[in-house]
Amino acid sequence: MRYISTRGTAPVLSFEEAMLTGLARDGGLYVPETIPTLTHDQIAAMNGQSYEDIAFTVMRPFIGNTFTDAEFRQLIANAYGGFGHTARAPLVQLAPNHFLLELFHGPTLAFKDFAMQLIGQMFQLALGRKGERVTIVGATSGDTGSAAIEAFRGLDNVDVFILYPHGRVSDVQRRQMTTPTESNVHALAVDGDFDDCQARLKDMFNDFEFRDGVKLAGVNSINWGRVLAQVVYYFSSAVSLGAPAREISFTVPTGNFGDIFAGYIAKRMGLPIKDLVVATNQNDILDRCLKGQGYHKGSVHPSISPSMDIQVSSNFERALFDAYDRDGNAVAQLMTELSEGGFDVSQGAMQVLSDTYSSGRASEAETTATISDRLKTTGELLCPHSAVGVKVADEQREEATPMVTLATAHPAKFPDAVEAATSIRPPLPPRMADLFEREERLTRVANDMDALKSHIKGALGL
Repeated sequence: MRYISTRGTAPVLSFEEAMLTGLARDGGLYVPETIPTLTHDQIAAMNGQSYEDIAFTVMRPFIGNTFTDAEFRQLIANAYGGFGHTARAPLVQLAPNHFLLELFHGPTLAFKDFAMQLIGQMFQLALGRKGERVTIVGATSGDTGSAAIEAFRGLDNVDVFILYPHGRVSDVQRRQMTTPTESNVHALAVDGDFDDCQARLKDMFNDFEFRDGVKLAGVNSINWGRVLAQVVYYFSSAVSLGAPAREISFTVPTGNFGDIFAGYIAKRMGLPIKDLVVATNQNDILDRCLKGQGYHKGSVHPSISPSMDIQVSSNFERALFDAYDRDGNAVAQLMTELSEGGFDVSQGAMQVLSDTYSSGRASEAETTATISDRLKTTGELLCPHSAVGVKVADEQREEATPMVTLATAHPAKFPDAVEAATSIRPPLPPRMADLFEREERLTRVANDMDALKSHIKGALGL
């Protein structure tokens, strides 16, 4: 299995190389050269299997000879053994043929744990064999950072620096990043929004002297390993609802496009997915683009669903790569135009995107109303991101096809928004009950490349 860049000029890499590299050296994102497929019988055999067994079947074709079968099974077991639900990703019924996929039973109560816990295990084994140490720098709108710190804290071969927008994440999200005591993890509060954090991260990867000097690696959803791990729960949930004998649709609240792109990969692998619905909040650049209005950046408006407050959706580049028939030059040109404000999608590529994805948006008022309504009608307490997904799914689902909405975070991660909608302040699980009593450790940094590089090198003793 070989991996190529969406911009066409970076070296072709193995799975291990692509995982440890993160962003390609031409600025692109790595994708598999070909997408492996599973047969009808292979998918049907997943019925009744554990999440871990399904994960092995789905991901094994992508990893080549990076790990032996025994090693990979053990890595998967280590990754998910600490989850708070034996099903790992259980389904809850909201209405006839509408189901909620609970992806918040991991250690940081968000869907990012599915990928990050496994990435942490894979990094540790791969780096340990090489006798190498890397510096992970990540940007987060809230959940990626806490999941990365949880996955890598205390590991021997990794230093982790997480950039998050100062004052633009929830208190729970911030404290999950700032309260770990291990010396190899660092929370950096950047003066700016998430797009600023993500831009500085890409700047670091494109500064090859710095990149090579600190042995930079990335675990944002730019990392293919992140997307791959998220493909699994599409299979586990669809099989529970009758796949491959019937089609299943999915609605995904997303800002950075990684979680919905994982659904696209599942479909390419042979899972009978009818509709892939992108759900956005008031920062609706993806919805506007998928409705034919081009991809043109505007201002980021803070919302009650802050993990979706994004204008530059990194993984959309992967979708564009396939929509433009894997033309790296075309994608590179679009990304240049994006750096200057935005781009229009060609008619042919727009047709491919429209055939693959549909979309919708939820305003702040609609998100709050959905949280309130679902508590009254189902007893289910939704986080604001999940509520965005449910609202859009209600508009787009068809009676004949089961719709699965991804519940991306536990409501206790966003207690203010949930309390405003329901008058109920959701408590943290017992294992996190003392979160607000723990001492915080963070560094506030200017939205400045030189300041960030200087801080990271100083912390590494370079």
